[in-house]
Amino acid sequence: METVSFTRMEDGTVEDYALLDRLEKKHVARLPDRILAALRGLEHSLEGYRISRLEHSLQAATRAEADGADIELVVAALIHDLGDDLSPANHSQLAASIIRPYVREEVTWTVEMHGLFQLQFYGDKVGLPTDGHMRYADHPYFETCQRFCRDWDQASFDPDYESKPLSHFEPMVREIFSRPPFVPEIIKEHASRAKV
Repeated sequence: METVSFTRMEDGTVEDYALLDRLEKKHVARLPDRILAALRGLEHSLEGYRISRLEHSLQAATRAEADGADIELVVAALIHDLGDDLSPANHSQLAASIIRPYVREEVTWTVEMHGLFQLQFYGDKVGLPTDGHMRYADHPYFETCQRFCRDWDQASFDPDYESKPLSHFEPMVREIFSRPPFVPEIIKEHASRAKV
């Protein structure tokens, strides 16, 4: 295995950093594989629901696709709960961080805010406010997040719903997570151009 010569970054050589750059590019190219593996891991995640977190994610993505959502929103619906295991207190923000470099800001904002918006459906049952999302009522992506939560996320806990398998969404995951990161024309695209 090739390794760098340094033990402190400041002591690295041009050759060391060329090696790391080459290896990082190979690592980045395998990101879709790691995303798909993380999704498969949701099969054995948070307990208590009538379906697994993977099935919940598949249902949300299937609903988004059936509703005519574009590829970015479909993949967002698929990965929106990837943060559940490592960051349960702010899973929405972790999932948003995963997808942020590859999609328009409307999609990132929706994933980031979905945890707050979901409280309108159950907050009163756990002693939390149900109207916190309303402070964003004038935000340009408010309606997208409402639709995401109302029509795809909160409705996707049904053991009788026939979702599409992960293999159906795999090409979409590969397309989104193989994009070059932070392309300004992608991440700054305004919601008015996006049809959801």
